[in-house]
Amino acid sequence: MTLQTCTLVPHDTLQHAYFPHLLLPVLLLLLQAWRGSCHPQCLDYKPPFGPRQPLVFCKEYSKFGCCDLEKDGEISVKFYTIMENFDHSGFVTCGRFIRSILCQECSPYAAHLYDAEDANTPMRMLPGLCGDYCVDYWLQCRYTLSLLLEDLGSPQQFANLTATIEDDQRKFCNYLELKDKQYCYPNVLSNTDLNANLGLVREDPKGCLELCLQEVANGLRNPVAMIHADDGSHRFFVAEQLGYVWVYLANGSRIDRPFLNLTQAVLTSPWAGDERGFLCIALHPRFTTVRKAYVYYSVSVKKEERIRISEFTLSVYDDNQLDHSSERTILEVVEPASNHNGGQLLFGHDGYLYIFIGDGGRAGDPFGKFGNSQNKSTLLGKALRIDVDNNDDGAPYSIPSDNPFLREKESRPEIYAYGVRNMWRCSIDRGDSATGQGRGRMFCGDVGQNKYEEVDLIVKGGNYGWRAKEGFSCYDRKLCQNSSLDDILPIFAYPHKLGKSVTGGYIYRGCQMPNLNGIYIFGDFMSGRLMSLKENHTTGEWHYNEVCMGRDQTCRFPKLINSYYKYIISFAEDESGELYFLATGAPSATARAGVVYKIVDPSRRAPPGKCNIKPSPVKIKGKLIHFHPKEEFVINKRPTTTPVPTTATRKTTTTTTRKMTPPPPTRKTTRRTMLPPTTATTTTTTRTTRQTLQTTRKTARKTPSPTIKATTIKTTARTTTIKPSTSPTTVQTTMATTPATTTATGYRSTIMTAASSRIAQTPVLTTPSPRRHWRPLQYLPSTTTQPLTSAQPPTSPSVPLERPSACVPERPGPLTTPRMPYWSQRPTGSPYRSQRPTINTTLPKKQGELWLGEKLDNNEEGNQVYKRPGGRGSGHGYKRVRGRRYRVGSVRLVSADGLPDRGRVEIFIRGEWGTVCDDLFTSKAGTVVCRQLGFTTSVAVMKRAALGEAGSNVRIFLDDVECEGGERSLLWCKRSRVGKHNCSHGEDVGVICG
Repeated sequence: MTLQTCTLVPHDTLQHAYFPHLLLPVLLLLLQAWRGSCHPQCLDYKPPFGPRQPLVFCKEYSKFGCCDLEKDGEISVKFYTIMENFDHSGFVTCGRFIRSILCQECSPYAAHLYDAEDANTPMRMLPGLCGDYCVDYWLQCRYTLSLLLEDLGSPQQFANLTATIEDDQRKFCNYLELKDKQYCYPNVLSNTDLNANLGLVREDPKGCLELCLQEVANGLRNPVAMIHADDGSHRFFVAEQLGYVWVYLANGSRIDRPFLNLTQAVLTSPWAGDERGFLCIALHPRFTTVRKAYVYYSVSVKKEERIRISEFTLSVYDDNQLDHSSERTILEVVEPASNHNGGQLLFGHDGYLYIFIGDGGRAGDPFGKFGNSQNKSTLLGKALRIDVDNNDDGAPYSIPSDNPFLREKESRPEIYAYGVRNMWRCSIDRGDSATGQGRGRMFCGDVGQNKYEEVDLIVKGGNYGWRAKEGFSCYDRKLCQNSSLDDILPIFAYPHKLGKSVTGGYIYRGCQMPNLNGIYIFGDFMSGRLMSLKENHTTGEWHYNEVCMGRDQTCRFPKLINSYYKYIISFAEDESGELYFLATGAPSATARAGVVYKIVDPSRRAPPGKCNIKPSPVKIKGKLIHFHPKEEFVINKRPTTTPVPTTATRKTTTTTTRKMTPPPPTRKTTRRTMLPPTTATTTTTTRTTRQTLQTTRKTARKTPSPTIKATTIKTTARTTTIKPSTSPTTVQTTMATTPATTTATGYRSTIMTAASSRIAQTPVLTTPSPRRHWRPLQYLPSTTTQPLTSAQPPTSPSVPLERPSACVPERPGPLTTPRMPYWSQRPTGSPYRSQRPTINTTLPKKQGELWLGEKLDNNEEGNQVYKRPGGRGSGHGYKRVRGRRYRVGSVRLVSADGLPDRGRVEIFIRGEWGTVCDDLFTSKAGTVVCRQLGFTTSVAVMKRAALGEAGSNVRIFLDDVECEGGERSLLWCKRSRVGKHNCSHGEDVGVICG
């Protein structure tokens, strides 16, 4: 399917549409920056899903959306809590609006409706509505807006907001409307282009399947194979061509001791493209009891090159290491040339070991009258099947009784199929999890000669045509015309304009991506092309579709990337059936350019909880090497479009992506991005306001009192600020243009009495709650552009914030619009909204930079691997700065935009605040920071000073920080010594909490 391109216009830009001289250039820029194909996405930054059980309240999203039954119940409770304020007629009139708005969190396009597709920008508190729908809502139920917002932030903030806009249709709909007419509610439900193939695997305009990737392992030397033990541990084993096999645990960590080290015996070279070396490993299907592994590698014996199949036994002392002294040679085959070595071992569902050997090398299989592949008296160019069970006291293997050529004269009994050229990577279909269809089928990619590459379905006794045929065409015309050939044609063959060396793949049978079930995904080593085949069960034909990387908008999910190294060496599946491929940027056995990628479908995921795994514990001897992804996540990529230029500049970083033939990655690449313009009205009144603020600050230092956000001060001197789409919309604009003491006219009708009384009794919050999805509200500024005057002074951060009775009345005031007859007169309490405690914050050192007040973590779990630091900066001392005591190791987020949940990470050590470098800093370290500040987790870690860099007077305290996620502070993590670093402020790390 092909979705229409939609234009995303950020809500904050539309608020300033009444500046016609700036509107056109800004919109043109945003059109270029945000134009892209929208796609389904949920508020947790993941794809939608089909609930395991039908929803009860938001029934329209039972088949596909973003809510499970539990979330549906939460929305239902909130709805009925709000509707307690209505009489019967009000319930009938407004219930449909309230229900529809609340249920949009379950929409498959929830992230777009809430402006949450970009995790680095603030999210709307309410979904975006279409213009006509918003007008209807305003005409009939405008005063319900405050009830919808009441539980989403500071009561004082939403009181001021709703007081300003509930009685003004233009302001009301400017706040709620989503200008994208395709995706606003309810148009998004009726848009046939969006919903025709909703939830299916996405295709680009050329029909290419758009998938994404997750980096799983890196720094490998030509990773040729990846297998799992099928023992519940969910660990996997990765083999390098050089002769090493490494064990990776389910959490991505690698054991420092190799599972197997055959580097002294393996025959290979550092030449690019050398086909010799350690080529494959297979574990016995009953590995937990039989405890044997089988390997396939090249070896030189008396200057004669051979293929060796060996058996190893698991070490008695270590379950993650083979006993190197236990090697037993199962089979050796002499190789007449150094290429076409085959290289596949696998166990079938019948318990037998299958071995795939190449035709011996050189061009055109020139050996003998018909070539090795058609000669059943040799093992070259064959698929073999042997029985390796019960071989401890006898021959290394036996012949299965039903092998097809067991009793044929002059034929090797090991042969299962023949006529193959150089099969590279085979797999066995697990079968459909529900029906079992396809189970046991064996797929192989057979590398071609001059024109075609092919994919074969291997059957017992089959002749696959080489050298008579290459793909569907004749290679040796004389042999091809032999009527006795009776060869089996491939299920798919492609010409060399698509690729020159096929890498066989797998049929996807995993749990996490239901849309990929039954699709065979494979690739090409030379072209780097990913491809897929899907069977038509009626005709038995296989239909080809290319696989391409989704664009940034498509892959904007946590931990996903959309580029990979060109040389696709192998495919693999883990214990759960999820699909991977192994690739490298330099096809040499000694180059550490190999990466393991997990394939991810962003169009649909399994329901929450369905695919959860609990790996069984693994006893480890040695150390763990923690995994650090090198590729930049798509969700962290910064837009490449330059905003409206001004004279002010700052340094940012470009996004370097690998496209098929990537250059060696560079650590630091910088570009310059122009800052957006700011329109400020500097008048005499503004100067008077600043003088008033200075006076009140000096007075307030002597009088402790509740404070408000420093960003309020910053913006009172400005009337408007226009920012590009990358800049978040914050509370600043509203607080700057909305008076602190708003009259009650039009604020609420009589039905709001209960809610009003709750606001009056609730202490003012100066820091928004860190609960999930509670981001700063994207407020609409008042159209009043006059700055505050001395007759109505703005509130200082150090002046007590008083709530005049006019702002939150005990009794509702007169309404500018006649209230509807259904508004209930009786106040009702609600258990849904609880009172919030007062949280005090103080003004940071730099005016205009807001950081969340420190909240010490009472979690007593320390890092069990690293010792607790001691001495200076040990994390348990206190220092007093400007009258306030800080714990050593305290953190704060410094944001020039005044956002409490994100900003540059600064840590308090040695009596001052310093920064942290982004080297090795991951989401686990971000979680440590966020938990100290009272948040649940980190949504994203922003590197290369993406959230701002500190001034030269601020020291850099920490570098190379590696956390497990449960530490009490960054000082408890593995790190460099305090003050020791090799970076600059251009690498100050930032964190977005959630």
